Amino acid sequence: MAERPHPSGDERPDADSLLDRYQLRDLTPAPGSGDSSRPARGRLRIYLGMAAGVGKTYAMLNEGRRRKSRGTDVVVGWVETHGRKLTQQQIGDLEVIPRKRIAYRGVELEEMDLDAVLARKPAVALVDELAHTNVPGSRHEKRYQDVEELLAAGITVITTVNVQHLEGVNDLVEAITGTRQRETLPDRVVDEADEIELVDISPEALRARMRHGNIYPPDRARVALERYFSVSNLTALRELALRRLSEKTERQLEAIMTGGAEAPALRQPPAAVERVLVAFDTREATRRLLHEGWRLARGLRAPFLALTVRIAGQPLTSEAENALASYKRLAEDLGAEVIEVTGEGGPSSARIAEAIARVVSERQVTLLVVGRPSGAREQGPGWLARVAGREPRESVVLQLLRLPLTADLCITMR
Repeated sequence: MAERPHPSGDERPDADSLLDRYQLRDLTPAPGSGDSSRPARGRLRIYLGMAAGVGKTYAMLNEGRRRKSRGTDVVVGWVETHGRKLTQQQIGDLEVIPRKRIAYRGVELEEMDLDAVLARKPAVALVDELAHTNVPGSRHEKRYQDVEELLAAGITVITTVNVQHLEGVNDLVEAITGTRQRETLPDRVVDEADEIELVDISPEALRARMRHGNIYPPDRARVALERYFSVSNLTALRELALRRLSEKTERQLEAIMTGGAEAPALRQPPAAVERVLVAFDTREATRRLLHEGWRLARGLRAPFLALTVRIAGQPLTSEAENALASYKRLAEDLGAEVIEVTGEGGPSSARIAEAIARVVSERQVTLLVVGRPSGAREQGPGWLARVAGREPRESVVLQLLRLPLTADLCITMR
């Protein structure tokens, strides 16, 4: 029977062209080929969950076995089964790269052997627990940085993470659960992933798994059910996970709608550019302020900037310097462009406000986000009206209100 012609009238693409089009070709140069070109970047697939026990690792291993059954070269770079029998069984006949042992403070700890995975050069590496912090002395501080090195080497990575480990919702998770997550990763890692799959389960079903001993031992499970794994906590965490998946899906759809030559009829004019700037200092409330600004920028699809102002001749204490450095790192993790300027000498609040206004104008900022003045919460509603008539010697916020700003001003009161 003759082969049916392609609808376009051209011949069907051959296997080689299909492999190139969909980036399915093995990009590792053959020995002695002399091909020193860099491999294409690997693809990143993330299994996202609302909490431990939803089945992320199980799904990751199942996907690895499925790909292996189709002939793909798959290895396990790191998996943490937590002693769960069903998860352990999913490893099956997958090749597991031996772990690297690192001595730290007299104890040997295990980490993924990044160099061994790179030397093995698989097509796909399974790497559990993306937000993990590596043992001091490792090449990278965080596991997601190990994953980025694997991707740069042309290795596709399938990994797992819970929504509470995303830095952008860290303060929300703490407010919901009362627990602050110490291990976080920048939201950009998830935003830039090629695929995200939500491993979803109802809060009631997850609690049932917990009661049956499928997640934690009985004594630990009882405490978890009363605290972190309450129905209200799990419902809120599930909403965060669903919202993140929805945002990712919406962005992928927009990329298609504004695509190039492949979809010319779907092109749309770009939206007007908003720009969000957070002005921050060394106060403890800065962490929450940066998260608030990040969420505003994300909702507006706007570039995110973070500004701190120093005053000439007024050095910070070592404690304040450390705090400032920590907040700058946080801003960078949230994807902000961090700006540091120096204001002229004189009354600090006035000079800081003038420096902020100057940056707002220069960078065409449309929304300026600042924290509430000290004592504003204690004064209750109407604080602004009560203090606006005073000489604002110590309040940068009130100084900003008196300046001809070219941006809207958002004062967070939390």
